[in-house]
Amino acid sequence: MQTLYNWYRNTLRNPKYRWWIVLGTLAYLMNPIDISPDFLPIIGEIDDIALVTLLVAEVSQIVIDKMKARQPNADVPPPSAATNAAAAHTVEVESVSVPE
Repeated sequence: MQTLYNWYRNTLRNPKYRWWIVLGTLAYLMNPIDISPDFLPIIGEIDDIALVTLLVAEVSQIVIDKMKARQPNADVPPPSAATNAAAAHTVEVESVSVPE
């Protein structure tokens, strides 16, 4: 099961195959023929719920990653004139140890 999950996740994150996997997942969910038939009360929905959960989690992670990539880095403040002026007036000092 872990191997199938890793394949699905890695293929979904590959931009070349992403839309094929999304469309294939949606077609599987709409198709009445499943691994476990939907007419069974609880067992029939387990594979559909697992697949929808995995699809939503991975697509939302892709969207979050794209949103982070579009925003500038918030940790580093932009250089300003005050910062450049302070750097221009920096004085270098050499230190010497004083014997006791």
